[in-house]
Amino acid sequence: MIDCGHRVLMPGLIDAHWHCLFAGLPLAAALTADLGYVFLAAAAEARRTLMRGFTTVRDLGGPAFPLQQAIDQGLATGPRIYPSGAMLTTTGGHGDMRPLSDLPRSPGGPVSALESTGAAAVADAAAELRLRVREQLLQGASQIKVVGGGGVSTPRSPLDMTTFGLDELRAAVAVAEDWNTYVTVHAYTPRTVQRAIAAGARCIEHAQLMDEATAALMAEKDVWLSIQPFLGEEDSIPLTGPSRDKMREVFAGTDNAYRLARKHGIRTAFGSDLLFSDTLSARQGTMLTHLTRWYGNAEILRMATSGNAELLALSGPRNPYPGKLGVVEDGALADLLLVDGDPTADITLLADPGKNVLMIMKAGVPFKDSLKS
Repeated sequence: MIDCGHRVLMPGLIDAHWHCLFAGLPLAAALTADLGYVFLAAAAEARRTLMRGFTTVRDLGGPAFPLQQAIDQGLATGPRIYPSGAMLTTTGGHGDMRPLSDLPRSPGGPVSALESTGAAAVADAAAELRLRVREQLLQGASQIKVVGGGGVSTPRSPLDMTTFGLDELRAAVAVAEDWNTYVTVHAYTPRTVQRAIAAGARCIEHAQLMDEATAALMAEKDVWLSIQPFLGEEDSIPLTGPSRDKMREVFAGTDNAYRLARKHGIRTAFGSDLLFSDTLSARQGTMLTHLTRWYGNAEILRMATSGNAELLALSGPRNPYPGKLGVVEDGALADLLLVDGDPTADITLLADPGKNVLMIMKAGVPFKDSLKS
């Protein structure tokens, strides 16, 4: 029994789009540093993530399996991790960060240094994509992340490009379904989102550039939208050249995408997708407060707790943490926060967890307890 002094108890927060290995590490270090250093830095960031009140994250690309194992065994401190493994892309697609000196690559040839780390995997045919999907599932992926189009941080992949063909995406979805889990697809534009839906994807990442018809299709097919409330330069590391232009395009589309999601009743998840800076990743709770432009405080809290837990449950038997997340009730997994104030009245309390979150409990174990001080 813990006397909480009339403070507010709530479920632990869930971030549906996180990159455990790359959130707090500069891009250059993530691409070139010794992998041992990358994991040590990721372990430090995992602890900070938990101390921000995020007791669960869905990792959307990166070799998070060893970190997950270390956290689950108590060798490191951090949130529950629902890992995707390597993000699966095509030559020139988002996530293909190989130097041009690695080209040309022969079909079926040896993997690049980037791919050997497990950060990404390049596939240019349905059979190769099936293999890469199975490799992630073999390692313990709870869901599969497939890149459907261009991305911001990969400078040579324009946002309007489309990567995998429909037959290739269907091949990936079929393998995931055979393993009783699902595929989520990175996609910004109407064409890439609609192709992913046609292939059977259960969730779309981003979609800031979608149009009315695409939003209606998502609602009709009951496809989840995992979108990030990117509003301006403060939500990104400093970017230059094509990446900065693409980021501004995403900023410009964010408001419309959320309005379409609300209008069509799309099931929407909260994710922050903060990358390559420990200063930026510290804004995880601040990103949550950005949602007040479109949602009430209680709606935001539900989205980042019980709502995101429904998305995680799509992993079915591949769920690494069977049990009920995102709620405060008898029999649920005891991931709990104690807030000094009422976040349903003032959501900004969660933007300063060091001050306002007095207790952080995961699986019934308190990792922070300021009541004792």
